[in-house]
Amino acid sequence: MTLEMWVILAVRVLGSLPVLRWALFGGILAILVDLSDLFLRAYLDLGGVRNYQSFDKWCDQVYLALFLVVALRWEGPARAIAVALYAFRMVGFALFELTGERWVLMLFPNVFEFWFLFAAFTRRWWRGFRWERVPTALALAGTTAAKLFHEYALHVARWFDSFTARDVVEWALGLVRQGG
Repeated sequence: MTLEMWVILAVRVLGSLPVLRWALFGGILAILVDLSDLFLRAYLDLGGVRNYQSFDKWCDQVYLALFLVVALRWEGPARAIAVALYAFRMVGFALFELTGERWVLMLFPNVFEFWFLFAAFTRRWWRGFRWERVPTALALAGTTAAKLFHEYALHVARWFDSFTARDVVEWALGLVRQGG
């Protein structure tokens, strides 16, 4: 591993730890920090990142495992569905590692990530949510649809492959300059 990969891994691990204390805030932070490697790769020059897709998926395992640790403290459908979705994603992760094919990630979308945020949100801000069959199924359908769209955009259509983090920063700064 290059020094750049070690720096990115350290940032990803540190960015995942708050989920152990604050499920919703920490979960959102971990997902945002997941994107940080795009910026770090653009601005660091410490040896580069080899096989980025694989490296990224391995780094994801840190926050996903911590999400699972938190979800195991829950009860009922929130917990059971989280565990099943985690296992489902691990199958997809293993198949991706074996094949190196990004479309595998579309077949095994990381619904666990979005489900975790939904369940954490209900525990913090929507305590009246009824974990009955229909509302739970609708929540699962919604998180699945959102994640499928996300996986499609990233791994099938590859809408963001032609943009670099530097492009995004320059675009954002251009918007700020125009508005100011």
